Amino acid sequence: MIAELGYESLPTSDPEEALRLVQSGACRVVLADVHLPGADAYAFLDRLLRVDPGVHVIVITKEYTLESALEAIRRGAIDFLPKPVDELRLKRTLDDVAALYDQRRRVRALEEQLLRDLEFHGIVGKSPVMLEVFDLARKVARHYTNVLLVGPSGTGKELVAHAIHQLSPVSQHRLAVCNCSAMVDSLLETQLFGHVRGAFTGATDTRPGLFEYADGGTVFLDEVGETPLAMQAKLLRVIQNREVQRVGSPEVRHVSVRLIAATNRDLRAEVLAGRFREDLFYRLSSIQIRFPSLAERLEDIPLLVQFFVKKYNQAYGKNISGLTRRAQAVLLQHPWPGNVRELENVISTAAITSTGEFIDLADLPENFRHPGQGSVGGAEWRPLSLEEVSKVHIQRVLQMCMGDRLRAAQVLGIGRTSLYRYLKRDQAEIAARAKPGTATAESTSKLTNSQSCRQTRLTTAKSGGALLKNHLRVTMLCSRFPGVHRCMEI
Repeated sequence: MIAELGYESLPTSDPEEALRLVQSGACRVVLADVHLPGADAYAFLDRLLRVDPGVHVIVITKEYTLESALEAIRRGAIDFLPKPVDELRLKRTLDDVAALYDQRRRVRALEEQLLRDLEFHGIVGKSPVMLEVFDLARKVARHYTNVLLVGPSGTGKELVAHAIHQLSPVSQHRLAVCNCSAMVDSLLETQLFGHVRGAFTGATDTRPGLFEYADGGTVFLDEVGETPLAMQAKLLRVIQNREVQRVGSPEVRHVSVRLIAATNRDLRAEVLAGRFREDLFYRLSSIQIRFPSLAERLEDIPLLVQFFVKKYNQAYGKNISGLTRRAQAVLLQHPWPGNVRELENVISTAAITSTGEFIDLADLPENFRHPGQGSVGGAEWRPLSLEEVSKVHIQRVLQMCMGDRLRAAQVLGIGRTSLYRYLKRDQAEIAARAKPGTATAESTSKLTNSQSCRQTRLTTAKSGGALLKNHLRVTMLCSRFPGVHRCMEI
C-alpha cells in the first residue's frame, strides 16, 4: 500500500529492528500497530521518541476508541488510524509530513544564509544591542586608537578584539594577547615589558615583552581591571610616551602599538574606590564598547545554538539538525550566568552525548534536565514579601547592568529618579539596621535613661550654683545616653 501511495517502505515485525532503523536515520515516519509482537505499542512509542524526538509515528489499530486515540496523540503520535486503513487519509497524512520536511529543508537553507549574513568574525547576533556592537567595532577598527571593551565574562570580548585587529590598517602586523589576571605582578611585568639577562633569579637570557613583540600592531589586555596600581603606572607611560623599559635595563625603547583592553568590572567604580588610576581609565576608554549579557539578548539564542551545532557537527563528525522544542524551551528559560561561553559548553556536551538527529532534553547537562525545585533563577527559594522580591530583582538588574543605573532603570521600566529614590531609601534602611546595639542593650539604655531623669528631677530643687553644676551633669548624660532628652521633656 505504501509503495502505491508513492513512498518507499521498510517493513519489519521486530520492534528492536525498527528502533535501529530510526536511530540510523533510515526512516523518518513509522507506522506502528497497537498489537505489536512482544511489545506494548505505547511503550514502543515512548522508546521511538527517546531515540529520535523528530520521528513521526502513525498508530493503527482494529479497536479504535476516542480515548485510545487521545492517549496516542498525547504520547507524541501524529495520527491514529483505524483498520482497515483509509488510503486517502493515510496519503494525506504522509503528504503533510513530506511537506513539513520540505519546508524544514528550505527553512534550514534560509537559516544558514542568515547565519552567514549575521556572522561577524566568529560572532553571531541579530539583536539590536549586538548589531550596535558590530557596527561600532567596524567604525573604530579603521582608526588607530585605544579601545575599552566592557561586559560580563563569556560575552565575546576577545573575539571582538581579534575582529578589530583584523579590520584595522595594521592587520598584517602581530596581535599580542595577555590575560592580566592569570599572572602574579612580577611575571606580568616581564611578560609585558620583557627583561634582560640577570635581571632576577632565573633570567638566563634576554627576552622582549609583548609590547616589543607587537610593535606596529595591537596588544590586547584581558581583565585589565585586575592589574595592580604599580603596573597601571607603567601602562600609562606606554600609552602616553610610547616607550617601554625592560626589567633590569635602563634603556628606553620606543614602540607603536594599539591597545585594546577588556574588563568585566565597572572601572568607574574602581576609580572611585581607589583601585584603578583615573588617568589610565580615561586613556584606555577613548572608545568604549559595552557588551550585553546573554540574558539581555535572548533573541540571539536560537541563532547561537545553530552556530554551535554546526561548529560541533564538524568537530565531532555528527549530523545534528538542531534541538527539540522542549530542549529549546529549557534553554530560553535558563538565566545563563556564564553567558555565551556557558551556552557553547552546553551545546558541545550535548553534541557528544546525542545519538539522534536532534538534541533532546536527555542530552543536556543534569542541571537543565532536573532544575532545582527549590530554586528560582539559580538562587535558593524562600517565601518573600513583595517588597523584598522587588529589592532582590532591582539588585540583580543592577548587577546585570554592571552598576549602570540609567540602563537598569530602562530595563526595569521605571524612571531614573524613581530608581535613585528607591536606592536612597534602601541605603537608609541598611544604615539604620547597621547601627550597633541589641534589644537587651536598648532596654538597658532605657532603664539607665529613666534613672538619669529621676536624678535630674531631684536636683532641680537645689540652689542656683548646684543647679548649674547639675545642668552640666545632665548635658553629659544626654551625650552618653541617646534619648534622655525625651525623658527630660516630661
